[in-house]
Order: sequence, then C-alpha cells, then structure tokens
Amino acid sequence: MTTKVPLSELTDRMSRFRARMDAENPGWQLAAILGRINQYYFTGTMQDASLLVPRDDKATLWVRRSFERAREESLFPDIRPMKSFRDAAQAAPTTREVIHIETEVVPYALVQRFRKYFPCKTLAPLDAQVARVRSVKSAYELAILERAGSMHRRALEDVVPGLLREGMSEAELGCELFSALVREGHQGVARFSMYGAECVLGQLGFGENSLCPTSFDGPGGCRGLEPAAPVMGSRERRLRKGDLVFIDIGCGIAGYHTDKTTTYVFGGSLPAEAVAIHQRCVEIERQVAQMLKPGAVPSAIYAQVMGSLDEEFRKDFMGFGDRRSNFLGHGIGLYVDEPPAIAVGFDEPLVEGMVMAVEPKKGIAGVGMVGIEDTFLVTPQGGQSITGNSPGLICP
Repeated sequence: MTTKVPLSELTDRMSRFRARMDAENPGWQLAAILGRINQYYFTGTMQDASLLVPRDDKATLWVRRSFERAREESLFPDIRPMKSFRDAAQAAPTTREVIHIETEVVPYALVQRFRKYFPCKTLAPLDAQVARVRSVKSAYELAILERAGSMHRRALEDVVPGLLREGMSEAELGCELFSALVREGHQGVARFSMYGAECVLGQLGFGENSLCPTSFDGPGGCRGLEPAAPVMGSRERRLRKGDLVFIDIGCGIAGYHTDKTTTYVFGGSLPAEAVAIHQRCVEIERQVAQMLKPGAVPSAIYAQVMGSLDEEFRKDFMGFGDRRSNFLGHGIGLYVDEPPAIAVGFDEPLVEGMVMAVEPKKGIAGVGMVGIEDTFLVTPQGGQSITGNSPGLICP
C-alpha cells in the first residue's frame, strides 16, 4: 500500500521554497527541478520528470516515465505527461533571462537537452535554497524520522549482538544485518548528496579494517568487497575473539534517514587506553548534543568543542593519520549527508525542527575506529536522540 505525502505538506514545502527564492533571488523567473530527490520532496513521487516552478504561476510536474505511477503515488495538484522537454516548453513558451536549476545534481548533458527547449541567457543555482527549506522538518517528517530512529536503535543495539559469531566475514555480517533491517521496514537504500557516493548499508569493519582509506568524507573506513565495489564489508576478513566491530550505517523509511554508529567488542576486551578514548568520544557527543538548540551556530559549536581538545587527542580524531574529516556532525533527512554541518563556515543559526547526526570518532592503530554516532532533534532543551543512548563497546 502506497502512503502518499499529504497535500498540506506539499503545499507548505512549495510555499516555503517560493518565499526563500523571493528573499534570496529577487526577480527569479523559473525554477526547474530535475533531480529526483527534490522532486520527491515537492511532489511525493520520484519519476523521470521535470518540476517547473514559474515565479508568477502554479508549478507543474511534467512526467516522461511513469505518468501512471506519478498519478497513483502523488497528491501534487498539476501532473502532466510529456514525451520530451518540447511538450513542457510548448505549454510555457515565455523566454526567460535566468533559469534556476540544481547545479549539484543535474548532469551537464541533461542541462543541455533542457536548454534546447528552454533557452535562457543564464543558469543559476537553487541548491542552497532547496537545502535550507529541506533542513527544517515538519511534524510529518519528524514522525517518519522517529520511526526510522527506533528501528535503527533496535537493529544496532538489540539485533547485531545476536548476529556476531566467530569466523563470520564482514560481508556475511553486512548481508545478515541488511536482511534484518529490510524485514523490519528499512527502505533498502541509503542516499547521499556527495557526488559518486554509493552505499548498501554504510561502513562496516572488524579491527583495523575500520581504518581503511575511503573516498567518502567521513572519519570511519571500510575495506569493502573489492575495488570496484568498496561497500558492505570484506569477504576475507573474519571475526576473531578480541576484535573491535565498527558499524556506521544509515536507516531509511519513506525516504528519510537516520545515521548511527555502534561499536562492539567480540569475545574479549580492548586496551584500557582505547576504552578511555572511546569514552571521551561519547562525552563529546553528549556535549555537542546539549548545544543543539535553536539559535546555536554550528560553526561556533565546532570551534568550542575542538578548542577544548588537547593536541594529543586531536591526533587521529575524526579519522586516522592524514585522513581526517573537518566536522563533528551533519544534517540528515532525504540524504544522509545534508546541511548544515557542525563545521567551519556554517554560520546560520540552528532552527527547531532540524535533525543532526553527531559523530565524534577516533582511529587507534592496532585496534580500529572507536567513537559513536546518533541522530538528534534540535529542541529548546538541546539535542534529543532518536536513535538510542547506548554508549557502545557492546559485549555480545
């Protein structure tokens, strides 16, 4: 059964987008939303389509394939079929000076095909405006995220300890965890805004495999299946007594993700120093969470926390060696990695309704990646975790 995004949601989202465009791009003429994730946000369906939003007229979703499915899934008021951009252009023949598009996600070839029928002097980005609208979640979105967070907590805190067994490979654990998540309601995919990022679950590693270099901008690592598909986990690396197990995965329902990292110690114990470092990461997560209040500035949170860390702890913090990430957390929603980030340069204050993943981690030679991650709602009382409160280093 298809659960449709309510019309009131779609109307509010479009209204807030128009207001943002009016405020930041006075005189804008046409917004062409060609990316499927943003189309889903504004229309409730994800097709081969174009959402055209004229400043002075109603928005129309033009669908190449599948018009039938779009009509079935979406309550968006104006959905029309098209064979090509020509059909949409004939219904809106006005010549425009500037057209705003998603410069971060739309391929150049698609832009060229679009401009053939929608000529303009200039293309301008609308990515930041959409991202800011999407960053503040409605009650409807928060309810979905809380469901995802609850499922995420059960999977990593309750299910995984029962899956771990000596001699299993990382890939086997990944397969069994993925299967368990899908049975519980996980949508089966984790989406990222980062160009070229591909993911089945997230990052999973036994011992030092959690320190393996990756192209993904995050503190953890993953050996993966092979160079052509560095995802899921290694087929060769087998679980041994005393191993640290590192699992950093996204969990999605109805398009919306939570992000959570949990660590385990299988059949043994870690060095006392590693345990102490992990506990310090947990303290940092709690410290950041307390600051996640409306009006707080992400860049100021980052500066305060990083400034409180001594030089020795900073070594290998948020990564390992020279592979370190320059953030402490990030927004999350239809993508796992959304703005704002808790990092330098993010100077707009937080707003109630934002959702943030906080992930202080530190690599340790000979052990692996310790640390933690949970997903928090921004509230006047500080960050409220929706993915549980386990400090990690769970002993199955």
